[in-house]
Amino acid sequence: MNRLLSFFKRRLFRPTSTSFFSTNTPRLAQTLQPNMPPALQPSSSETFGNFDLINRVKPGFAEVTVSSWRSRTTGLNVVHLDYEAPIVNGYFVVGTEIFNDTGCPHTLEHLVFMGSEKYPFKGIIDHFANRGFSNGTNAWTDTDHTAYTVSTAGEAGFLQILPIYVDHILYPTITKAGFITEVHHIDPQGEDSGVVYSEMQGRENTSGDLMALKAQRLLNPPESAYRSETGGLMDALRKLTVEQIRDYHKTYYVPHNLSLIVAGKFSNGTETLLSLVQDKVEPSIIAHGQNQGPKPPGWKRPFLETPSAQREPIAELIERTVEFPEKDESSGELLINYMGPHNDNFVDSKAIDVLASYLTSSPTAPLNKEFIEIESPLCTYIYIGEDNRATLSDLLIYVGSVPTEHLDTFDAKLHESFRRIIKDGVDLNRMKMVIDRDERQLRSKVEADGGDAFSSTMIGNFLYGRLDGSQIEEALDEIKLYNLLRTWSSKQWTELIEKYFVAPKRVVVRGKPSAAIAERLEKEEKARIEKQKAILGPEGLAQKAKELEEAKAEHEKPIPTEVLKSFPVPDVKSISWIPVQSVQQAGTGRKSVTPTLANDVDHHVSGDGPPLPFFVQYDHVKSDFVSVHAYLSLAKLPSDLRPYIQPYLGSFFSLPVKRQSGKRLSHEEVVDQLDEQTVYYEVGLGTSGMFAETLRITIRVELAKYELAVAWLRDLLYGSEFTKERLQITVAQIQQALPGLKRDGSTVLSSVTTELLHDENSTTRAGGVLIQSDFIRSLSEKIQEAPEEVIEAFENIRRSITDPTGVRFSVTGNILGVPKPRDIWNKYFGAVLPEAPLSPVPLASDTLSNVGKNPVKHAIVVTLPTIESSFVNHIGKGIQGFNHPDYPALRVAAEVLSATESFLWRYIRGSGLAYGAFVGVDLEAGRIVFSLYRSSNSLEAYKQGAMVVSRLVDGSIALEDTALDAAKSSIVFGVTKGVSTPGRAAETSFANQALKGVSQNHNTDLLEKFQEVSKDDVLRVLQQYFLPLFDASTSVVVSVTAPGKAQEISKGLKDAGFVVERRALEVDQDDGSESGSESESDENK
Repeated sequence: MNRLLSFFKRRLFRPTSTSFFSTNTPRLAQTLQPNMPPALQPSSSETFGNFDLINRVKPGFAEVTVSSWRSRTTGLNVVHLDYEAPIVNGYFVVGTEIFNDTGCPHTLEHLVFMGSEKYPFKGIIDHFANRGFSNGTNAWTDTDHTAYTVSTAGEAGFLQILPIYVDHILYPTITKAGFITEVHHIDPQGEDSGVVYSEMQGRENTSGDLMALKAQRLLNPPESAYRSETGGLMDALRKLTVEQIRDYHKTYYVPHNLSLIVAGKFSNGTETLLSLVQDKVEPSIIAHGQNQGPKPPGWKRPFLETPSAQREPIAELIERTVEFPEKDESSGELLINYMGPHNDNFVDSKAIDVLASYLTSSPTAPLNKEFIEIESPLCTYIYIGEDNRATLSDLLIYVGSVPTEHLDTFDAKLHESFRRIIKDGVDLNRMKMVIDRDERQLRSKVEADGGDAFSSTMIGNFLYGRLDGSQIEEALDEIKLYNLLRTWSSKQWTELIEKYFVAPKRVVVRGKPSAAIAERLEKEEKARIEKQKAILGPEGLAQKAKELEEAKAEHEKPIPTEVLKSFPVPDVKSISWIPVQSVQQAGTGRKSVTPTLANDVDHHVSGDGPPLPFFVQYDHVKSDFVSVHAYLSLAKLPSDLRPYIQPYLGSFFSLPVKRQSGKRLSHEEVVDQLDEQTVYYEVGLGTSGMFAETLRITIRVELAKYELAVAWLRDLLYGSEFTKERLQITVAQIQQALPGLKRDGSTVLSSVTTELLHDENSTTRAGGVLIQSDFIRSLSEKIQEAPEEVIEAFENIRRSITDPTGVRFSVTGNILGVPKPRDIWNKYFGAVLPEAPLSPVPLASDTLSNVGKNPVKHAIVVTLPTIESSFVNHIGKGIQGFNHPDYPALRVAAEVLSATESFLWRYIRGSGLAYGAFVGVDLEAGRIVFSLYRSSNSLEAYKQGAMVVSRLVDGSIALEDTALDAAKSSIVFGVTKGVSTPGRAAETSFANQALKGVSQNHNTDLLEKFQEVSKDDVLRVLQQYFLPLFDASTSVVVSVTAPGKAQEISKGLKDAGFVVERRALEVDQDDGSESGSESESDENK
């Protein structure tokens, strides 16, 4: 957790050249600023033109230089996180304080992208960004700020987009038409819609949002902005006006309340960035009369100089229960809030962060042992976090999946545990292990992310730090804080627990599921809409329809081609790629699928012992770490064992283990030693969302512990002991978490879609939330009645996945820094993996059901009472294979449709029909998908998607060259992002060669093929592959929706030619679990 900005926040996201410089750019100079108020005096006297250096810091543990600057003229803050990387990231942050629930910060976040004074065209910022090697812009709104983001491959596109972006932030058009489509409108059927409205409709009545809002109200006084729902409550959004948003913008979107935080490398360093801002940004600010310095008369810094700063300790214990809609009433959630350290108490804040890891980060952590790692878990996770605030921070404990019967008593039990820990003292050996591991993870993160790892800290510094920059060094130097905390005694740690978690009063909010609430909300919403229709009447509805069409027409005005072309597409050659040296050794008796190139790594590996009888690929990058991975084929796993994979994965690192040496370790010793010796360890299915029929194990360590990582990999695979005690704990945890998973529309959509498209040989299908619900319940009973049968099933899984024909190993990281990269593998695996032929990598296409092979006419509509919008997949046939000749054209066509502010965005999201709409190409399974996310009107969104594709094909909607250029440019960013860190570059090299069977640099090699794609190529694949998505005779549909929308959606799909099957997630009254209940298909009614 970063000191100045916690990650555990309810963020509201927007669904995702040198000619700019004057020849007379000012040089860095030294000068004093005697007239500046003392509070604003920078720590340094260095200047650059209008900008004073506030502070420059170079953390001793990172190759990053952080400098913060402020303009004397406009008050604009510029922060540069300078480090080597192929990606440049921008975070443009405004402090946003609101004293009501209208959602002005969130609605304004959306309207900023609708055009600006200089560029008054909807979405032009994203058209430009896509041309500049980006995947579009994005933004989020938090409790105390709004951040606008953009990332580009290389510096050229970033330097072009930044002045345009700032023009949108400071001088947006904020039109009535933009408000209607982007924020809220009433559609011709009398229902409320709009992009923001759809987003909040999907969130407002979820357990997390309801509980957080209640806690905000109880913690903060009426005059505090921390009480507000910055996203906007639906009732307030229905009443909000565009004038209110304009007034809000005038108050807070001013240059002295804006920070431009930029992470990445520029050709001339920070000078490049400051020159751009001074020459291309500040003149416009000055022209608007906003050259009033860092603190204009009457300006109050948000939160710090307003009533929100008055944060007092909690006066008394407050307990409240919030009900949320859910038919399964078996488990709820708990939120406990305290007042935390002052925002400049870095030591206590880091100590709380470390204490949270000590208490909750593993199965052997004290709170996890007591509440989770038991036969009947009292919860599935405990999260302890901190949200920075003016003066005192918010401390919170969030407890997930608490059995309903324990909701009222859990808080008391937890605080009794705190008191017992205080009495018994803290285990300093364990605390040292936690600090050491956290430091290793920090160093690993900084190596991967570079300066971007510090971006959130600098956001927090902008919001709450001292204006003289004196806190920046302390905020960034987490290593110094770790070293200090290593000296703490047990008494200091227990005093910390007493000070923040035991002695103070607290606010306790219980989230309780309620079937009655679900039914009531559905009835109330139907009644409200009917009343709204009656009040409007036919004439009112016609007027609303006219307003909406006029707004859409205004947005659909084309951007002049010459304007778009004024933003030149950068040269791909300007991007610097991370070099990877790769050596693949398929095993004795096998033929390697990739040619061996003579390089340093090949020489180093080949000189280390005899060849191995099994597959190992080594991918070397510059790094302080090394990772070992096992990729284990699930192709031979019997179908009846596939549902066991989820509990197998869940128990993998927390079982007793018999080491190769013969020593037996308890599960606690296993967990503690892994935490002590590794950077991180993980197990899952596949990699990067692909190859889910392969089980992957990863262990990352420092270079000196390479042998330990390989030894652990061997012993975890072959030496783990499946005991009744440990397995029933894992199964109980999964069982308790399932109700929460089934409250999420996207999770349920994925489960139902996979169940439809894949057969019983699919591990992904068997692991879906709905199939697991039934399986885990029966497995829980079986463990009690016949534990030996369950243990034998797990042993059979082990035998299957360690079959020598399906084992592949990968080593990524600093191979040259490891003295014995190959012989170590022989030491630990030589006796268990004999020479054998290597089987092909199993693919999703191998497990398709009849429907998956021939997706025709089938539609499933699932009702989910916890959501108020729809989540939809339309699936059709695509291409299968990673070297298919149609892939470049398909990839470009998908980007043409789905890119930010491209066709689906404009016609679906831009009309307020869904929060997100996009198409995807699945090369592994061989399918095309059209998806809708949080759709307020999924039928109309489907029709709009069909219209867009068909009109592009017939030419009635023109496919301009600029759209093609933008799509290709945006793909460049995606490719670059995939190899933008040493770890990603090495893992991509392995995946390409060992899993996909293509060349090491396949991704970057494709860039040339993408550039060769013509307009005719795109139109051909749109007709051949995408148009069938919108035809019932060549596609299938899965729609997860609110109960009140199900009948209308079912009828609409039936009218479109689908055979509709209805399902509802209902409560099994016998045990409180949910199951999918099916009705007859509409065709048979």
